[in-house]
Amino acid sequence: MHRRLRPLAAAAALTVLAAAGTLSACGGDDKGGADGAPAPLKLGYFPNITHATALVGIQKGIFAKHLGAAPKTATFNAGPAAVEALFSGAVDATFVGPNPTVNAWAKSHGKAIKVISGAAAGGVSFVVKPGINGPQDLKGKKIATPQLGNTQDVALRYWLKKNGLTADKDGSGDVKVVPQDNAQTLQTFQQGAIDGAWVPEPYASRLVLEAKGKKLLDESSLWPGGKFVITNLIVRRDFADKHPDQVRKLLEGVVEATDYINSDKAGAEQAANDALTKLSGKPIKQNVLDAAFKSIVFTTDPVASSLVEGARHAEEIGLLDKVDLTGVYDLGPLNEVLKAHGKAQVTDR
Repeated sequence: MHRRLRPLAAAAALTVLAAAGTLSACGGDDKGGADGAPAPLKLGYFPNITHATALVGIQKGIFAKHLGAAPKTATFNAGPAAVEALFSGAVDATFVGPNPTVNAWAKSHGKAIKVISGAAAGGVSFVVKPGINGPQDLKGKKIATPQLGNTQDVALRYWLKKNGLTADKDGSGDVKVVPQDNAQTLQTFQQGAIDGAWVPEPYASRLVLEAKGKKLLDESSLWPGGKFVITNLIVRRDFADKHPDQVRKLLEGVVEATDYINSDKAGAEQAANDALTKLSGKPIKQNVLDAAFKSIVFTTDPVASSLVEGARHAEEIGLLDKVDLTGVYDLGPLNEVLKAHGKAQVTDR
């Protein structure tokens, strides 16, 4: 089973599903089958190249091999919707960006989720119309992000503030920030309804290569060493407590999918494209795929320092109250898997 929960309707959709009893039918109660086997793990991810670990792991059957059955999946446009699904039990684990991860931790006072692996770093750009050459040209412009409070939304608003520009949550200010679905952003940019977008791959490359946009900024240029987390894997804490074996098996799949992407880029591109085609009905052009994969580092390292710094950015622009992130990472199971495969372990610093 696969569900696509659109961000603006995610909470309502989950409420309807719960009322109808369908979450239980999809394993929402964590109960196994009649033979005592655990219910298939429910996994969330985004239809983005920054989530290629999930795309490849699902498409190549890597997760199914390690879990013993294909996970039941749901896709999301942005992190806040994925977090709501995790809180409700609609998914057990989800690939998601750092800012929604921090928000989930803060909302639950550190009791609902934990980060168990990294997945990707980089892969985000600010693309604008030709003629916009810097912050000074953005007054009065409309700029899209995937969703209010998601990772790209925070990055844009923080960057604007650092450059002396205001962008209020209600859409007012020097720059009007317009939260919208990434696929819609491609259309609105082509139609001239927006002037730019701060978006992940493949949408950044599509805006440049298909919509004749100009890359004003690669977000990696704003981070020390050019490296920042864009995707990590979080799990519902109660699920992890009940099913540590399932979590380890999922992590085995993450490690293998990451290895596959880094050892066979052409194969990974094809697998990711096949997965995205199933979701959207239309494949991504090869030049877009090449550009997107080139801008992303696929790694199980969560680049923890960038998550902490991103939280500070969200605090500074008023989208997050001050939060203590001590304990947000639980990398022990991942490091056990990495050690068993002779790989370097990762840290939460």
